[in-house]
Amino acid sequence: MSETAAADSARPRGQRPNWFIALPVDASPWFRDRVTTPPAGVRRFHADDLHLTVAFLGACGDEAARRAFARVSEWSLEPLEASVGDLVPMGTPQRYSALALLLEQGREPVEREIGRVRDGWLAAADARPDTRAPKAHVTIARPRRRGLADERRAGLEWAEAIDLHGLPVSLGRPALYTWSPERKERLFEIVERS
Repeated sequence: MSETAAADSARPRGQRPNWFIALPVDASPWFRDRVTTPPAGVRRFHADDLHLTVAFLGACGDEAARRAFARVSEWSLEPLEASVGDLVPMGTPQRYSALALLLEQGREPVEREIGRVRDGWLAAADARPDTRAPKAHVTIARPRRRGLADERRAGLEWAEAIDLHGLPVSLGRPALYTWSPERKERLFEIVERS
């Protein structure tokens, strides 16, 4: 990883870590083999950081996050085998915030379940409501927050060259995540599992 990318991935001084509840995603063995090294300015996630977010709680703090996670028994889906489809930019195309795989097989039940539980979990953490329709996706890479336009274009070209349609992923039970204390290699850590 370049010095710039390493510095960009570190937690900004004084910023509280984000919390979220997500389904751990196992994309082995293909993730390490098929998702090539991205161009400069784009960071590929570590395979163990792959997840499908159910409820993004934000910088709510440990106690509030655990209040939300206390409701995890409301999640009715068992772990399931799914598959991935398109790799797309999330957010506006020119200033996308992530490159994510949309769930293909398994998308409808997962999105339906997210829609059923998300509002209650966010309210339990006093987190900001999410008014967007659920979108079952797995982020695999992010551009630098202050990345240049040519780096973002190169990231899109990299994503367009990767075809992962139909490849299998295993979705686990919801887990409570926050930032990893050492963000140079891993971005997230699981604090509690259901």
